[in-house]
Amino acid sequence: MDKLDLKGKWNELKGKVKQEYAELTDDDLKYEEGKDDELLGRLQQKLGKAREEVVDWLKGLG
Repeated sequence: MDKLDLKGKWNELKGKVKQEYAELTDDDLKYEEGKDDELLGRLQQKLGKAREEVVDWLKGLG
């Protein structure tokens, strides 16, 4: 599963992400509707994780 339902709850998730990874900036966490792939790519690069790991991690936060 590589799709997320971020619409409407990204602000809440973003706070949780920042608590766990304080080094991530607002630019790293910028989300625009329909651009999930860009967000996931930035997180993959910054965290050094595979796409599936990032998706699973975000789902676990939600």
